[in-house]
Amino acid sequence: MKALKRLPLGSLTDRPDHELVGVLRMPELTVSPLRSILKRVIGATLALLLTVVIVYVDRDGYRDANGDGLSLLDSLYYATVSLSTTGYGDIAPVTSSARLVNVLVITPLRVLFLIVLVGTTLEVLTERSRQAFKIQKWRTKVRDHTVVVGFGTKGRSAVNALLGDENIAPGQIVVVDTDQQALDAASALGLVAVHGSATRSDVLRVAAVQHARAVVVAPNRDDTAVLVTLTARELAPKAHIVASVREAENVHLLKQSGADQVVVSSETAGRLLGMATSTPLVVDIMEDLLTPESGLAIAERPVEPSEEGGSPRHLSDLVLGLVRDGVLYRVDAPQADAIEPGDKLLYVKKVTQAEKIER
Repeated sequence: MKALKRLPLGSLTDRPDHELVGVLRMPELTVSPLRSILKRVIGATLALLLTVVIVYVDRDGYRDANGDGLSLLDSLYYATVSLSTTGYGDIAPVTSSARLVNVLVITPLRVLFLIVLVGTTLEVLTERSRQAFKIQKWRTKVRDHTVVVGFGTKGRSAVNALLGDENIAPGQIVVVDTDQQALDAASALGLVAVHGSATRSDVLRVAAVQHARAVVVAPNRDDTAVLVTLTARELAPKAHIVASVREAENVHLLKQSGADQVVVSSETAGRLLGMATSTPLVVDIMEDLLTPESGLAIAERPVEPSEEGGSPRHLSDLVLGLVRDGVLYRVDAPQADAIEPGDKLLYVKKVTQAEKIER
């Protein structure tokens, strides 16, 4: 491995929320262009109709250049040229009440009309304001979320498992990556996205890692995984950190850096490839267990009062292990002979059609 070197700390955590727009991206509800244009046309039409009604009701307070008073068509004409700021001057308010209405009502409607007409330009400005407001609101409330570092193949698979098996809401997952395309894909799934290197503590603080329940470290390089794990553990001493490495020789470095669990991606894939040459059906079962959308899945559940004192091997569920005080015991271990209150069971469950539809 290459020598690890900490990057200089930036000042992201010292910036106000509006300056984090572009670094921290909150998920947005997508709206079709046709629907967006239709909403603008309806808004402009309503503003125009409201102006016509106001002018026509107070038509005696206006003077027409022809001197024959204002008809409904004249009111529509005046509303159109007024809201579009054309203002030919052939129709004008002359009474105090008509002028007051123009100042207090028609002028705001004129501004609203212009906003609708130039909505594409103003939308960029209002989008930054909305994002800044969402960021401020999110940062004050985010707790017990999951931070996923790296949204490549491993990171996406981890997110799919969180959304599927764990039933975690998309808004409770924060993705940190330096690739804008990866962040766009994460945002499209409704995830919170942070642009920056997770080796920097200020970037992880923006992702609120100090309040996170779990951290998934899935970068493309082992040395990056070590540095990210060190930084995350320093900021979040109580978070459950799971890291992925390519080489088994680097597992101890991740453990020493603070990872609770380490997954060796290359060796795991290699074992499955080797097994597939002689026992392909075993690999099919493994894939089935690891894929939440398939018929079988590995799940965890608390023991029921009626199961206490009995053996997990005698249950109707196919139990693989027992968790007691945070320690996992295989079903054939002596500690797993009798179920105790507070234990949890790791078992194989069948994914029903209803659960598939829910996901």
